[in-house]
Amino acid sequence: MSGVRRSVLLVDDDASLLRLLSIRLRSAGYQVQTASCAEQALAQVGVSRPSVVITDLRMEGIDGMALFNELHRQDPALPVIVLTAHGTIPDAVQATQRGLFGYLTKPFEDQALLALLARAVAMPGSMAEPAAPVTEVDEDRHWRRQIITASPAMEALLAEARLVAASDVSVLIQGASGTGKEVLARALHEASPRCNKPFVAINCAAIPEQLLESELFGHAKGAFTGAASAHAGLFQKGAGGTVFLDEVGDMPLPLQAKLLRVLQEKELRPVGSTRSIAVDVRIIAATHRDLQRAIAEETFREDLYYRLNVVNLAIPPLRQRREDIPLLARHFLRTQGEKHPHRVTDFSNEALELLTGCDWPGNVRQLLNVVEQCCVLGTTPLVPASLVNRALHEKPSGILTYAEAKQRFERDYLIQLLKITNGQVTEAARLAGRNRTEFYRLLHRNQLTPGMFKAADNGAPPAVPGSGD
Repeated sequence: MSGVRRSVLLVDDDASLLRLLSIRLRSAGYQVQTASCAEQALAQVGVSRPSVVITDLRMEGIDGMALFNELHRQDPALPVIVLTAHGTIPDAVQATQRGLFGYLTKPFEDQALLALLARAVAMPGSMAEPAAPVTEVDEDRHWRRQIITASPAMEALLAEARLVAASDVSVLIQGASGTGKEVLARALHEASPRCNKPFVAINCAAIPEQLLESELFGHAKGAFTGAASAHAGLFQKGAGGTVFLDEVGDMPLPLQAKLLRVLQEKELRPVGSTRSIAVDVRIIAATHRDLQRAIAEETFREDLYYRLNVVNLAIPPLRQRREDIPLLARHFLRTQGEKHPHRVTDFSNEALELLTGCDWPGNVRQLLNVVEQCCVLGTTPLVPASLVNRALHEKPSGILTYAEAKQRFERDYLIQLLKITNGQVTEAARLAGRNRTEFYRLLHRNQLTPGMFKAADNGAPPAVPGSGD
């Protein structure tokens, strides 16, 4: 494990035990963070994802099992170890059946803890990080070298991807345009046993329907006018490797049926051929479309959806991981500097603030375009805010203050509840876990009234604002 930084979060309300465990683990080469309660642990995990969490079971407030449940809900791939007394062993055993990595009974031997911890860190989902500084790219991180992130949400996603890569199941990557679905697909391929075989990609939305079948499955000689020789499709070219189907939601229905056959029977028939060919590929598909809606509209086959969606990986949009924006911007600046005259070396503070505050509807692809324009037009070592504004063609929304973000969340939450309950305050208050009086106070503070959400029967206009239930 040399060359790898293994980070452990210790959680215990006993300060002396926390100090003792920290000393033992640091001497064993682990990077240790500590938290004195579950609430503090959840906050730390939100800031920086550790490789492993070790928590005491009995703590004031939220206990270790409740902490495990919340961590497991947020990030099922994060290994959690519980330290428990003899009387609570049954609880720990039951938790292992729900995903707890392991438990130790007190008192325990140091070697027993270190052995269990070593197993947890060795799990692909633990995401042990390369030690800093490093002189060579760590082998365990090489697969994700193209993914630049400091986001806990992205780290959790990559931990799941690392686990999935070891198997041969089909994966569906979902995310808005420009979020980096193909980059993640390539990382999955690099982390898989098929990494030494081809990775072939095709955008199903970019090729005309009449050509897409031939590109995917190949064609026989004379299959159609101009087919002077046989042509191997992508599935044949990717033999033993990975086929990435980008924008699979745009694939025509007739081809969906043929793709389903490839998934089910592991064979295909080239256009114009009478023979089937066995294929051995791993399929990763991606789309920005809502496939559930496409199924309801009968533009996407439900059986194909379930074949592709064995594991679903959803990439968050860039606006939900703003901590990545400065990292990505500076990374793109370095790479663009190799293509253009290297006048620009960094961004001014004001320029970075503008970049971080933008909503980025085009996600990482849009950020790359903006950085490239700044690189081409920049005449000073630091990119000024004015150049960023010009590249954005719009005024950035800016980062909300804490008070503004809290108020916006509260208002949106109340609106959602009242829409669900059709303006019924009693039911909305029950869902929110608040009494009616307090709930009315929240509505008043956000300039909302129940009547705004009540519509009379038979298409009558909404009820008059102020008419509560």
